Amino acid sequence: MSTDEAQTAPVALSGRELQIVELVTVGLTNQEIAERLEISKRTVDNHISNILDKTSTGNRVALVRWALQWGKVCLDDVNCCALSSSLGRNNGNDQPQSA
Repeated sequence: MSTDEAQTAPVALSGRELQIVELVTVGLTNQEIAERLEISKRTVDNHISNILDKTSTGNRVALVRWALQWGKVCLDDVNCCALSSSLGRNNGNDQPQSA
């Protein structure tokens, strides 16, 4: 897939990949993501590599731009979507999710 195609075609990411994209957008390192999701850093490294390939983004900054462009993440009430509430995270701005 070319960079131009990445700009015009949405990409299907798994639920776990979307979780990782959101955590990248808030600035967490791969180690911090691993700790937050209770998985190994190597697994996070593999997910990041797969995500960068799927989205045709070469680095984390380009990935964040892609995620914002396609409404995959919410940052400070920009591009708000159901993703953050589906993760059940509490960053101090929202109430904890109940099951």
